[in-house]
Amino acid sequence: MLLRILIPIVILCIGALAAWRAGIPVEEPKPEPSAPQVLKTEILELQRTDFQVMLNSQGTVRAHFTTTLTPQVAGTISTVSANFEDGAFFKKDDILAELDPADFKVAVSAAESGLARAQAALIQEEARAKQARLNWDDLGYEEEPSDLVLRIPQMKEAKANVDAAQADLEQALRNLDRTKIRAPFDGRVQKRVIGLGQAVGSSTPLGEIFATDFAEIRLPLSPRQLPFVRLPSKEGDPELKVTLRDALAGTDSQGWDAKIVRTEGALDEASRELFAIARIDDPFGVESGKRPLLIGQPVRATIQGVMLEDVFVLPRHALRGVNRIYLVDKLQPTIVRNQIEPVWSDEQVLVVRDGLEVGQWLSVTRLPYAPDGAPVEIVKPGTEAASAAESAAEKPVRAGS
Repeated sequence: MLLRILIPIVILCIGALAAWRAGIPVEEPKPEPSAPQVLKTEILELQRTDFQVMLNSQGTVRAHFTTTLTPQVAGTISTVSANFEDGAFFKKDDILAELDPADFKVAVSAAESGLARAQAALIQEEARAKQARLNWDDLGYEEEPSDLVLRIPQMKEAKANVDAAQADLEQALRNLDRTKIRAPFDGRVQKRVIGLGQAVGSSTPLGEIFATDFAEIRLPLSPRQLPFVRLPSKEGDPELKVTLRDALAGTDSQGWDAKIVRTEGALDEASRELFAIARIDDPFGVESGKRPLLIGQPVRATIQGVMLEDVFVLPRHALRGVNRIYLVDKLQPTIVRNQIEPVWSDEQVLVVRDGLEVGQWLSVTRLPYAPDGAPVEIVKPGTEAASAAESAAEKPVRAGS
C-alpha cells in the first residue's frame, strides 16, 4: 500500500528534476480571484432643516464699576463699619467709616456765631437806613436823597456778610456730614486699607469697592464667527442671549443667563477679533439666591447666533478627509465619494447648503478604505453587524491597501 503511494510521487519528482535540467519552465498554478469584500455601514437619509448656530467664546468676569473710596475731608478714623470688611456687601448710603467729628462740630458752632453777628449787623443797618429816610423828609428837602444818605451801600455790605456767613455755616455742616463716609452705590468691598485711629487726608485711599448690580464679561469673536451673529451696535438694538458656565468646572456646571448689550468699536490689532460685552444681572446671587460668580472668574460662553434655513445637518464623524463624505447609491448599493463645502461647522456637526439632495443616503460608519463603487451592506444602528463594522474600522490599515 505504501509503495503504491510513493511510486507516483517519486516519478513526479524525477520528471520535474529532468524538466528543470532541460530548462523547460514549470507553470505555477494561478490563485483563484477572491470575491470583493462587502463593507458594512449605517446610513442617514438626508433631509433639509433649519439649524440654530451657537457660537462659543470665553472671558473673565469683571465688575462694571470699580472705584477707590476716599474721604472728602481730613481727619482721624474713629469708626469702621462691619460692612467695610474685605468681601462684605453694602447698600447705597450705608456708613462704611466715620472720622472724629469734634473739630467739625466746633467749626459749625463758629459758623453759626458768625451768621448771628452778620444778621444783627444787617438789622442795625436796616434801622439806620430807615432813620436816615425819616430825617431827610423831616428836613424838608424836595430832591431825592443819594444812596449814601440812605445807607444803601452799607445795607448791601451787611446783606453780603449775611450770605457769606450762611455759606460758611452750610459748608461747616457739609464737612460735618462728610465725616460719615457713605457708600456711593450698592456694592461689595474688594479690599480695605485703613484702620481705626489712622489719620487720613481728603485724597487718602480707604479701600477698593465695586458695584454688584451687574457684572460684565468681555467675549472675543473671531472673523469666522462674526458673519453668523447679529451683534447690537447702538442703543435700541435687540440684546443677544448668552449662557455662561464656569470654565473651571465640568460640562454639567450650573449656567448663568446673560445678554450681549454692546460691542467694542474696534478690532483687536493682534488677533483681529471683535470683543462683545455681555452683562449678567445680580452676579452674586443677592436677589436670586443662585450660585454667585466671582470677579476674575473665567467662564465659557455660548452665544445664540443666526438661524440657517433649509440646510443639511451632517454628523461630524461622517467626514472623511478634507471636506469629503461617503454617500451610498440606493440602487447598487455602493460607495459614492462626494466633496462638500460646509457653511458652518463645530465639534458636533457640519452644515451644508448646496451639493446634496434630499433623500440621499449618507454613510455614517467609519470605513478604513472605501473606493468609489465599493459594494456595501446597509446595517441598522445598534446591531451586532454594526458593532463589528465599527470594530473593523478602528483597526490600523496597511499602507497601499
